[in-house]
Amino acid sequence: MKKIFSYAMMLLAGAFAITSCDKDVEWNPTLTQPASFVLNNPAVGTAVVDLAKSEGIELSWSQPEGYTDMNAPIVPTYTIEISTEGTFNKAFDAMAEDNTGADYFTLDETTTLCKTSIPASEIAKGIQQVCQYEDGHLPQVKGLVARVKAAVREASGKERYPIYSNEVSLSVVPYYIELSDADPNWWYLIGGDIADGKWADDVPTSLFPLQPQSGYDFDKKTGDGVLTWTGYVAGNGFKLKKAPGDWDHQWGMNGSDFVENDGGSGNISLAAGYYTITLDTKSHTLKADAYDGAPAVYETIHLMGTIDGWGDGVAMSPVTTFEGAVNHDWYIEYALNANEEIKFNIGNWDINWGSEPERKLSDGLYGYGTNNGPNIVVPEAGNYLIIFNDITGYYRLIRK
Repeated sequence: MKKIFSYAMMLLAGAFAITSCDKDVEWNPTLTQPASFVLNNPAVGTAVVDLAKSEGIELSWSQPEGYTDMNAPIVPTYTIEISTEGTFNKAFDAMAEDNTGADYFTLDETTTLCKTSIPASEIAKGIQQVCQYEDGHLPQVKGLVARVKAAVREASGKERYPIYSNEVSLSVVPYYIELSDADPNWWYLIGGDIADGKWADDVPTSLFPLQPQSGYDFDKKTGDGVLTWTGYVAGNGFKLKKAPGDWDHQWGMNGSDFVENDGGSGNISLAAGYYTITLDTKSHTLKADAYDGAPAVYETIHLMGTIDGWGDGVAMSPVTTFEGAVNHDWYIEYALNANEEIKFNIGNWDINWGSEPERKLSDGLYGYGTNNGPNIVVPEAGNYLIIFNDITGYYRLIRK
């Protein structure tokens, strides 16, 4: 089900302006609002739906009669609400610090059609968010109550004139979901100025990930936030893309402006030098600022730690290798044990990077190292792609 926003309120804006006059005239547009509409019994009837073995639950409803303006029909936007307790007193809010008393959840996706399929995974997630069941202590069957809200939406997303359908009952077999914050929406650099300059989808040797801005908290629900990269470009051009193989979501340049999702845009071309590239995925803005200063250039960076009893460590490979490159990004693929402790240094301990003393990002999977900082503790065993930037101290452990 696609997220669709109704722009019908653009039509209503004129109506409000006219009807606000002291005296109505016969040709004034009027909004007719329905009082109710009917949610049909679910297609599964009274059967119990095993969420772990099902794709979803089909719902359908009648179109509310009366959302019209000057006899022109206005298409409402529909939202599905599901209660775990049979009441609709307080909605679960993923952004709220306290959801005590929440008794129903709302699906993120909306529709303008009079039918939908509710993904089983979303139902299971919603049940877990509201009920907070412990693993192994879920009920065998959980009764739910569903209803549909219809409303006219402005272009901003603000709802007007909401009405609700009748309620229908559902019976499901829930399953446990480990709830966590949304991962950051990662974006990547690619092009003649990036890594090996080959415009390929190989991470990190051609396609290099941007980094979370130090000290910035991502949106827990959407994963949107601020990503950065600091390094040297040589004037060969580059772009940003959201994922390997995904050219439908990209940043390029049109004249002197950065543009998003424009397949016809040109490469981003900057004069040779050091820059900090900053992408805000929430506000959809991109900027490139000249870096103040001349960063030290190191011949080698080593991964150090309990991997060899704090011995000589292992040399990492340079990421940026195009002709005329100045490298500040490093990588290595390495198997790490849970609770392994690591650091980065320049081949000796005169300069080394540990974790942030007061703030660790993502439980050790990424963060910003500081000179002589505490050891970085690996949260889980696995084969990792480890990347490191010697200008910012950024590190990231990507499970292979």
